[in-house]
Amino acid sequence: MFKFKAVIVAVNKVPKNTCDSCPRVSQTLFDGVNSEELVKVSENKSCIRYKKGQTLYYEGTRPLGLFCVNGGKVKVFKMSSDGKEHIVHLAKDGDFLGYKDLIGEEFYTTSATVLEDSIICYIPKTNFLSLLQGNPVFFNKVTKAIIKSHGILENKLLNIAQKSVRERLAATLLMLKETYGMEGNEQGVLLDIALTREDLANIIGTATETVIRLLSEFKSEGMVALQGKKIRIINEAALVKTADFYEALN
Repeated sequence: MFKFKAVIVAVNKVPKNTCDSCPRVSQTLFDGVNSEELVKVSENKSCIRYKKGQTLYYEGTRPLGLFCVNGGKVKVFKMSSDGKEHIVHLAKDGDFLGYKDLIGEEFYTTSATVLEDSIICYIPKTNFLSLLQGNPVFFNKVTKAIIKSHGILENKLLNIAQKSVRERLAATLLMLKETYGMEGNEQGVLLDIALTREDLANIIGTATETVIRLLSEFKSEGMVALQGKKIRIINEAALVKTADFYEALN
C-alpha cells in the first residue's frame, strides 16, 4: 500500500520553480518578500498536480504545512452536524490555504477539495514559520490577511441572517463575477468556475432544489444564462437590484 501511494505522488509531481520566478507571486502574500528568502522557501517545497475532487486536507486533522494554489480552484468548507457541506471560501490562483490554523497551532477548522484539475504547492511548516518570524513585513501582511478573512466571514454571516435566499444567491453570483468573471461581451460575463448546484446551495445555506428553482427564475427574467454547470451574467444591474447589493457596482 505504501509503495503504491509513493508511486502516485511521484507521477503527480510537477517541475518545481522557485517562488521568486513564479508568475503568480505578485498575487500571493509572498509579494514583496526578497528573492533570497523565497529561494530558501522553494528549496523544501513540493508542487503536486491534483485531480478534480481530490482533498488537500480534512477538518479535524493537524496542519503540517502551507498550501498555495499555483493554478486551479479549491473549495474550503465545514461539515455541519448532519453531514452537509457549508462552503466558506473559494480559493483561486495565488491563494494560501491553511495558514490560520497552522499559525494558531490548531487542528484544521475546515476541509479543502479541488474543484478542477489543479497544481498546488506545499510548503512545510518549519519553512513557513521561519519566514514569518524573520520578516516583519511578511508577518504584518499575514496578520492583516487573517483579520480581513474574519471580517469577510462576519459579513457573510450577517448577510445570511438578513437577506432572503433569492437575495443571497444574487449577491453570491455578483461576488463570483468579481473573482472569476471572464472578459465580458455582448452575451454577458461568463463565470470561469464550474460549481455544482449543490456547491452553490452550500455557499448560501439552502437546499439544492431551491438553487435550481431560483436559477431558473433568474434565467427567465433575463439576468443569467446557464451553460452546463457554468453561469453567464447577462444583466448585472438587475442582479444588483435583486441582491439589494448596490456596492457591487461601485
